[in-house]
Amino acid sequence: MKQFDKWDKAFRNQNLYAFNHNADGLLWLKVRAVCRCKQIAQFVSMNNITLTAATIAAKNIELYEKLQKVPNAMQLLDDYLKVKSHDWYTALGVDENRLKEDLYKVQYYAWGGDQNNSLDKYLISKYVKAISDYDKLVSQRESIALNAWKYVQNSWYNNWTSYLIESLFKRHEKVIPAVGEIKSVDFFIADTPIDLKVTFFPQQYMSGRLKDKLGKQELTWLRQKAKEHGIVVSNTHPVSFQLYALSEKLKETEHTDILEELKTKRNEVIAEARANKVELMRWLYANQGEMRFGAENRLFVVLADTSDMNQSWKMKRAFSLIEPQINHYLDGFNDNTLKEIDFTFKNNHYKSLADIIFIVK
Repeated sequence: MKQFDKWDKAFRNQNLYAFNHNADGLLWLKVRAVCRCKQIAQFVSMNNITLTAATIAAKNIELYEKLQKVPNAMQLLDDYLKVKSHDWYTALGVDENRLKEDLYKVQYYAWGGDQNNSLDKYLISKYVKAISDYDKLVSQRESIALNAWKYVQNSWYNNWTSYLIESLFKRHEKVIPAVGEIKSVDFFIADTPIDLKVTFFPQQYMSGRLKDKLGKQELTWLRQKAKEHGIVVSNTHPVSFQLYALSEKLKETEHTDILEELKTKRNEVIAEARANKVELMRWLYANQGEMRFGAENRLFVVLADTSDMNQSWKMKRAFSLIEPQINHYLDGFNDNTLKEIDFTFKNNHYKSLADIIFIVK
């Protein structure tokens, strides 16, 4: 098996761990980072390399095989990737200063769709298959439009905040961007391929740890505490509504000590996760959605507003908090920064390198 095919097979089989600390594997990834038509043409022209292959796929193989024989091949790729990283920012003509201001125009964070944020399935189940009367369907136009708008607005907010956060990494001197946008690799830090994941502190993880601390589910605990003071909310409502309504009623009746106790427990969960990042990282890998599964090295940026976890979404635009912490992290990055993570997904065992940057308010 040719070296190119060996690494191609490892990549397709989600064996990304094999690329770590391997010069040939790293070279393969960086060649992939310049494998698009425009980039590969620029790279070979700048470095006086002649390719005879006709297709991009074949050129990719030919370039890899030629660079294997060039002593300073890695440096040539790094120099190109660093210079051309600017394409990533300018291609769309994004005005970053204006974008940062526009993000503050988003005043609420509510998904259109169901709990899985799947708008199409939600619309089909709630309207298409549930309503046989056309006039009744027409009467739901505003509701349908509102759901679609919520989905688009949240997706827009997440896309551009993630873009800006990723750009903070790509501008740092220790980071080499993957200009060709390799699946599973956003950039390289100290020659380690990294996939960036910006996420909120996971609610499912929080719920599980709170249950351990409270001895029961959060909602059950809060309902019992509220009932002691004559406060009740119908259990026919969604869980999120019950939690919100109970919290508001406890505030109105000045029983905030109950909410403070709950807040303290949440903060304990976050503090414990920060002290034992490996446990949370293993959980994040093992609890991925099947459609988006990946075993690549990951750097998680985990956002949490401990004063009100429901407002953590606003943290994605808090660049005055995010930027200095990212720069501090990268300044101190070394060979021992990333932790080895073993995890199981769908009965398959995987190994990755990962770390977490906590941005906590």
